[in-house]
Amino acid sequence: MRSLFLKIFLSYWVAQALFFLLAIAITLAMRPPGEIANAQAQEPRVLDEAVEAYKSGGADALRKYMHGAHDTIHARLFLFDEQGHDLMGRRPPEWIEKVRTGRIHTADSFWGRFGELQFLRDSETASDGHVYTMVVELPPAPHAIFGPNGVPGLGILIGVISSGLVCYFLARYLTSPIVRLRAATQKLAAGDLTARAGSSELRRHDEVSELVRDFDAMAERIENLLTSQHRLLTDISHELRSPLARLSLALELARQRSSPEAGSALDRIERESIRLNGLIQSLLTVARLESGEDLRRQSPVDLDQLVQEIAKDASFEAQGRGSKVRLTAAGRCLVNGDPSLLHSAIENVVRNAVRYTEPGTDVEIQLAPEESSVRREAVIRVSDSGPGVPQDSLDKIFRPFYRIDDARGRQTGGVGLGLAITERAVRMHGGTVTASNRPQGGLAVEIRFPLAAFEQIAPEKPAATVVG
Repeated sequence: MRSLFLKIFLSYWVAQALFFLLAIAITLAMRPPGEIANAQAQEPRVLDEAVEAYKSGGADALRKYMHGAHDTIHARLFLFDEQGHDLMGRRPPEWIEKVRTGRIHTADSFWGRFGELQFLRDSETASDGHVYTMVVELPPAPHAIFGPNGVPGLGILIGVISSGLVCYFLARYLTSPIVRLRAATQKLAAGDLTARAGSSELRRHDEVSELVRDFDAMAERIENLLTSQHRLLTDISHELRSPLARLSLALELARQRSSPEAGSALDRIERESIRLNGLIQSLLTVARLESGEDLRRQSPVDLDQLVQEIAKDASFEAQGRGSKVRLTAAGRCLVNGDPSLLHSAIENVVRNAVRYTEPGTDVEIQLAPEESSVRREAVIRVSDSGPGVPQDSLDKIFRPFYRIDDARGRQTGGVGLGLAITERAVRMHGGTVTASNRPQGGLAVEIRFPLAAFEQIAPEKPAATVVG
């Protein structure tokens, strides 16, 4: 049982019900009702008088005596001979017959006090040598736990239902803030920084409500920090673009007025300027992805065609290192999203694989639809034969500006934003991206996108392999 509400509710309810039952059982066991004690005291006398009435006047006299006894002790009497025949010629109910034969506990025993219908039984041998057995049916006990045939009595039903209602509202009172806190936590983890557990609506001041208030304060602080970080990142990127544009203009003027000897220095300035411009563009892309602005333009995208274009471009770049890009596509994969964002997300992974794979080795791209437990997905796997990534860095390479080592980043010209852009773009499209080291060496990156709704019934294309 995983629900805290059910644990609290059922445990309290069972405890209350057991306490209720034990209280009644102990009360009945220790102090028999007055009607039982009174009937027990009169039972031997009533049996003697009933036998004498039958012997003197037969069934009519016995019937008259029993009517009088009913008015006196408020109980029904049944008198039987040795063969079990009712001496008044009646057909007794089934439970009376069970009492006569000892198959039902009588009220003068421990278990007999718990029934709604209670009985007493007594036998004697008369002066004529015959054995007579009398069964006394007492009035229904209002406090009985079980009625006829083991059916719960009214008292126990009222007790169990009332205790259940009390325990239900108590459990709901205790767990409702936790349910709201869990829902707000899930929204916050999904990227909704405005998620709150609603501490302002709580009128309670216990430990759980204080936890909800602390969560809302924490969520507000996180939202303010991330909003400030996003605004700072955007402002800095925009402010750097203007001086960078002026720097490019000044560079062209310097080329026109400088001597040939200054050409190498100016070329270095130009390369650094281009690199800085690319960094600013990447920063702006990350800022837009964090704000969700780039998902306003969605349309059906054929991943098969998109990945083929990326593989063709990456293959041209890989030729300089003696490598190839191999694409294996099996099945049609349509997703809803922004084409440019999807292109950038996949291209960053493929170009990263081309950059780090060993010279003369191939980069493999696989695209295929797969059925998961909840939905159909388009799965893209990009594998290289490079040095791989340390195990403790696999979940960090998708963070902005994260580089495994600065030396390798400077050699390749990377600044640690390509995979960060990929992770945010994939997440905004409802997908996931993970990285793992291959057993034979190299890194494998897996991207999963949910297939478009109309793709669920679209016919699949045959497998195709493209070698670049």
